[in-house]
Amino acid sequence: QDAIDRKEKRSETFKTAIHALETDTPALKTEELGRRAPQWVRDNLVTMCMRCKEPFNAITRRRHHCRACGYVVCARCSDYKAELQYDGNRPNRVCQECFIFLTGHTVLEDREGKHKGILKGAAEVSSRSLLCSSLQLLDKNGKGGTRGWFVIPQDDPLVLYIYAAPQDVRAHTSIPLLGYQVRDTPQSESRHLFQLAQSGQVFTFVADTEELKQRWMRAMARSAAGITHPEEEEEE
Repeated sequence: QDAIDRKEKRSETFKTAIHALETDTPALKTEELGRRAPQWVRDNLVTMCMRCKEPFNAITRRRHHCRACGYVVCARCSDYKAELQYDGNRPNRVCQECFIFLTGHTVLEDREGKHKGILKGAAEVSSRSLLCSSLQLLDKNGKGGTRGWFVIPQDDPLVLYIYAAPQDVRAHTSIPLLGYQVRDTPQSESRHLFQLAQSGQVFTFVADTEELKQRWMRAMARSAAGITHPEEEEEE
């Protein structure tokens, strides 16, 4: 399973994800739940349940769709049935939140629990970001790395948030950018490399294009210098 997961992450280009973020239709309004069919969030845009934030896997935690809101959720969070008007009032699989709204029933069991990670939804943060895109973060030996969705939010411009996928509801890592130096790295094997460095700590990134690399270097340099608004840079 680990080998399958690594293969999937390496083979994903995120181009479909970027297109989806730009063209996705708005989520259903609360009063439309059950009355209109939702647009489903695609499976490959999330790596964790959009309700309980637990990571998916192929055996014990598989992906399901809530038929009311379209979220990708795990079996535990979608273990409910509610009648949906758009489907002839037939019972359909829904998530806990939609079940409570549609039926008025109270769920007594506390299913949320405590979860590690930074609870900032990637899609919501990306829509209000200074810069967001897919990048690769190399490991210390520079031979392998993690492909992910990287965001510098407008409301938190001194921090880089790293998501496994662009629709995840939780960031798995964050890097405070203030005080870092941004370094250009000569192109190696057609890879567009740049680095963040501070006190012996070095992060090496790979961008898909040289233009994207330069955009990230400018954005990170502004954040590292504590510049939170474009007008501040103009004054400097």
